[in-house]
Amino acid sequence: MPTRMIVFSSRQYDVESFNEVNAQYGVELDFQESHLDAETAVLARGFETVCPFVNDCVDMATLEKLYLGGTRLVALRSAGFNHVDLPTAKRLGITVARVPAYSPHAVAEHAVGMILTLNRRFHRAVARTREGDFSLNGLLGFDLYGKTVGVIGTGVIGRVFGCIMAGFGMNVLAYDPGTPADDLLARGARYVPLDTLLAESDVVSLHCPLLPATYHLIDERALGKMKRGAMLINTGRGGLVESNALIGALKSGQLGHLGLDVYEEEGGLFFEDHSNRLLQDDVLARLLMFPNVIITSHQAFFTREALLEIATTTLGNVKAWKDGAPTNVVDG
Repeated sequence: MPTRMIVFSSRQYDVESFNEVNAQYGVELDFQESHLDAETAVLARGFETVCPFVNDCVDMATLEKLYLGGTRLVALRSAGFNHVDLPTAKRLGITVARVPAYSPHAVAEHAVGMILTLNRRFHRAVARTREGDFSLNGLLGFDLYGKTVGVIGTGVIGRVFGCIMAGFGMNVLAYDPGTPADDLLARGARYVPLDTLLAESDVVSLHCPLLPATYHLIDERALGKMKRGAMLINTGRGGLVESNALIGALKSGQLGHLGLDVYEEEGGLFFEDHSNRLLQDDVLARLLMFPNVIITSHQAFFTREALLEIATTTLGNVKAWKDGAPTNVVDG
């Protein structure tokens, strides 16, 4: 009898990638556009496997309802797992598996794209020329060559990002509590304390997981330690940055450029079309008004290669669990 899995927060691109990969796994898939939470968990009744996305709510109430409905595996199609109540999952005997890596190049390259866009004002230049304005006033950038980039978190994505920036001729500073990465060291990177990285970097890019120790890692204090006019990029997790602190830093000029692909209050906003509604998030609305800020809606992962890898790993996790040898398990 085939394994049944319900895929929450699914979009057409999820349907296409999962169906393409599923030809070799034979899992019975049910795609739901609804977000997973305590109210929609009833849709998973009878499914032993549930597949949530990064902004779904897999808290205690949701897990208890899933358990009563027969769910025994939560197969995340994301690397992050901070949206899952792991102690509750462990108490209920529900296995939680994740996709630890899909396409690190997708996320790293998106971060690089944000840096280039902010530095050379591509977003403003394109809008201006479409209006017939071919002047260069206000579009002055700087050479990345010879400048310093700070990489916070040197897992797979951070290492790829750091190597790309080294290819631009930038000096690479790295901060990570784990073992220094050999490939970054080979490119001339130096591992330094966080405060040193913030003080010396022209560009700071976040690539670390969201944990209690990294929650609001970049707050008012950290922003104050950064080089005046520096650039901050976050393609990691929204909660790494204290959003309220960004406004003051931008207004004072302490923060010169900001690129966000994630936002700590993105749930219910990102991945949806709200163009016909008033934006209710005052902080996000203010950030969008700054000309030196660009925000994308959790798009960094969004390449064909990454989607296929996510589907492959997720369905592989389901098969391994069904075979009694679960892989990529997140412990509570």
